[in-house]
Amino acid sequence: MPLSLSLDDALLRLRTRVDGGRFILGITGPPAAGKSTVAERLLGWATTHDIRAAVVPMDGFHLAQSVLDARGHAEVKGAPHTFDARGYAELLRRLRAQRQGADIIWAPAFDRSIENAIAGSIGVASDSHLVITEGNYLLLTDAAWAAARASLDECWYLDLPDAVRRERLTARHELFGCSPQGAAERTSGSDEANARLVAAARLQADVIVTVS
Repeated sequence: MPLSLSLDDALLRLRTRVDGGRFILGITGPPAAGKSTVAERLLGWATTHDIRAAVVPMDGFHLAQSVLDARGHAEVKGAPHTFDARGYAELLRRLRAQRQGADIIWAPAFDRSIENAIAGSIGVASDSHLVITEGNYLLLTDAAWAAARASLDECWYLDLPDAVRRERLTARHELFGCSPQGAAERTSGSDEANARLVAAARLQADVIVTVS
């Protein structure tokens, strides 16, 4: 069973585990659980503890919008099959194998303003002791996702009350151009289906982190 900790206690635990080698931490949870926010907080925390860190989001492996349109998957963008899961797993494998003095490894990032990923956006230096990766599907057991999980030293599941999470998700959709009705429909439709899938795997996490 996973540990259940506050974020502050999870950080105290993490401090004992990052020892100067490469440590890859996964942060997962349903849409709008606060994964990117926690990842950014971790970057600041790492700086105060003299730990060189990098964040590599899973969202950089979204399939291109043109591909989703061509395949008829645009309406469910964000579902597991709309990502290049094998490409993501391969990146994590390379980050796991990166040694001191090796070349920078470049990762893609997702740009919400254009709804597409941009290759070569994030550089991970070989002396980055902590690599943080965040995304919805880090605990799924399908082959490609399981391969990604195998490269993680630890995975945290963020536990946020569903009502709060849905409210934030609807607001985020509106911020990026959805009408209030469209945002509510997306939150209660494909996003909710994805959230249930993610939540079903929560007990596979190492730590369940309570967030607010």
